[in-house]
Amino acid sequence: MARWLIQRRLTQTSARLKRLRSELAQVDEQRRQFDDDADDTALRALMSETPGASQEATEARKHADAMARHRAHVVESIRQLEQRQDELLDQLSAGS
Repeated sequence: MARWLIQRRLTQTSARLKRLRSELAQVDEQRRQFDDDADDTALRALMSETPGASQEATEARKHADAMARHRAHVVESIRQLEQRQDELLDQLSAGS
């Protein structure tokens, strides 16, 4: 592969990694909030013992779980991009 093409792909990969790391920071913040909300609604449901409160707690937990799955997806995407970046760097150094 041509050196300029490897450098271009490295630049693109680096930019995507930067965006994903920023997204991960936002997801972590949102996840903490969702977890706190889920814990609060679960406690309120326990105290009130009403079906409506229990359903609200279940929905809040579903949102927190969905955010956890999204975080796992972002982390996996970062891992894959870091691996791709390493491969491109190896190609670049082998071509020198």
